[in-house]
Formats: sequence, structure tokens, C-alpha cells
Amino acid sequence: MTDALKRLSDEGVAIWLDDLSRKRITSGNLAELIDQQHVVGVTTNPSIFQKAISHGDGYEQQLTDLATRKVTVDEAIRMITTADVRDAADILRPVFDATGGRDGRVSIEVDPRLAHHTHATIAEAKQLAWLVDRPNTLIKIPATKAGLPAITEVIGKGISVNVTLIFSLERYREVMNAYLAGLEKAQAAGLDLSRIHSVASFFVSRVDSEIDKRLDTIGTDEAKALKGKAALANARLAYQAYEEVFSSDRWAALDKAQANKQRPLWASTGVKDPAYKDTLYVVDLVAPGTVNTMPEATLEATADHGQVTGNTVAGTYEQARAELDAVAKLGISYDDVVQLLEDEGVEKFEASWIDLLNSTEAELKRLAPSEG
Repeated sequence: MTDALKRLSDEGVAIWLDDLSRKRITSGNLAELIDQQHVVGVTTNPSIFQKAISHGDGYEQQLTDLATRKVTVDEAIRMITTADVRDAADILRPVFDATGGRDGRVSIEVDPRLAHHTHATIAEAKQLAWLVDRPNTLIKIPATKAGLPAITEVIGKGISVNVTLIFSLERYREVMNAYLAGLEKAQAAGLDLSRIHSVASFFVSRVDSEIDKRLDTIGTDEAKALKGKAALANARLAYQAYEEVFSSDRWAALDKAQANKQRPLWASTGVKDPAYKDTLYVVDLVAPGTVNTMPEATLEATADHGQVTGNTVAGTYEQARAELDAVAKLGISYDDVVQLLEDEGVEKFEASWIDLLNSTEAELKRLAPSEG
């Protein structure tokens, strides 16, 4: 084992785990990862919960109690998922306290079926914050067009937010603008800005998966030479946008009021193509003030053989722009790719949520006490 994870932390990258289950909580595994692997946060999503609850153990007693109470399946899911997030938040509370609220965070997502409904998303975010009732929670709101005003409104109420499913540079700038607008609302309402935190989850590997597929279809040597470059280029240009926005005059005014920067979070960092090194979206996206949320396999790979050589984003912007331009010159539409990925991202989470509802409903029926 190397100490690559410590070096990553020393470079200013917060290491978060992209997974959660009740077994991980009760077995002591999460506490162990915090203690030994420099993990300082946890992200969840509908797919993670669907896998944990449908295939995991530790849920039967709670499901039995919920079945006895005859709760709806939607209520059952929220009781189960918020219980896991609450327990994980308690385990991470010492990190939260030690970092002044910057890390030690656990994210929970609004119902993905609400991704295109602004007011319902706001209401759900408020409900989730109330249900979990931990200061180190982040409410995940997707970066859809309907999600943008929801981000502003929820931040404006003093609720910390993880903005998810960001694929495009234009949408990322809109997300940062929504965050700043939310801080300005919170400030006008007399709230303490130092207590509001946010991350912007910029998805990485899926960009390569889609663009590489199109490059393979073109099939020329020029196209093949660009494989595995677009995702890193996109993320690096996102960091350039982050540097610009958080050095602006608008930010400076909020900074004086003790506001916190919205950190870029690299999401979808598990490598999909076995031809690429399994630590690609970790070691090639090292920059201060970022978060990298990793599935456990990527965390283990980085700990085992990750080569952390310092900042790998600084000085790359010109090359990154050239690589995305080269992809565009081959007839691959960036706008088409990122919109497709956003649409697919929402659809996948919604499908996972519906699978979770169906499997939980079956369990509630199985465990329901007989009448009499």
C-alpha cells in the first residue's frame, strides 16, 4: 500500500466515498475508512440505495416495523434512507467539527422523479433536511433547468446543497450563479453565510464513455487518438470556470460576509474502460479545493498504486480546450453529448428509484402481519 490517499489529501483534495449501506455503518467499515483511508465524506444516490436495500442486510427489522404500521412505500423508503444518512452523519460528525463544516458531510438526493419540477424539489429538499436533522447533511439537487431556481431557493433558506448531474461547462456556470444568488438571498434574510456549504458534482467518466463510443464509430486514427481525453479536458475547464467565478467581484462581496466557496466535486470517477488506468479520474484531476467522491474499488486502487504527483490541473487549460475543439472538428457535438448525458442521468436515477420502490413494496407485503 502506498500513502497516495494522504498525499491526495495534502494536495487539497477531499476524499469522499460514493457508497453507503446499513451494513457499512453497523460493521464499523465506514468508521474504519475515515480512520485509515482519509475518507472525509459520503455521497449517496438512488442507485446506491437501490443496491443497498434490495440486496443488503440490516433492513428487515425496520421493514417489519414499517409494514406493521402500514406506511406507504414512499414513506418507507424515506424512513430507511434518512436513517442511514443520519447514522453516517453521526459517524462523520467529528470530521465535520474538525473542519469547521467543510467536510464530514453526507449527501442525500431529492426524489429523482421531481428533477423537472422546481417547487416540488424545493419542498422535498426542505423535508429531507428536516427529516435527517443533522447539520452535516447535503441535500442533492440535480442540475436540470428546473433544478437551478430550486438551488437558489434552498441555499437562500440556509440549507446546504450538493448539486448533482453536471456535465456541461455552460450548465456548471449556471449552477455557480444559482449558488451565489442563493447566498445573496440568505444574506438578505440575515442568515449566517459561514454555515452554508455547497459542492457542485461534475460528472467525469460518463463523458468519455459517450464520446469514445462516437470516436470509435468514426474510426480514423485521428479519432482513436482522442479517446480518453474528453472527460479530463471537460473537468479541467470546469476548474478554470470555478477559479474565474470565485475570484470575481461578486464573490468578493460574499467572501467578506464569510461565505464558503462552492467546491467542484469530481463524480463518476470509476473508470469504465479497462484500457485506461483505474485511477485516471483521481490522479489526473488533483487540484486544491476539490472533492473526489470514489466508489470503493477506485478508493482501493488509488490507495494501492495511485501516483499522486501534485497538481495535475494547473497549466492544462489550453490543451484541454484544444482537445475538446478537436473532438468537435470530427463532427461530435458537445452540446448534444452533455444534454444526452443529463437526460440519461436523470432517467437512470429515476429507474433505480422505481426499482427500489417496487422491491420495497414487495418486502412490505411479505412482512405485513396477518389480520386478526
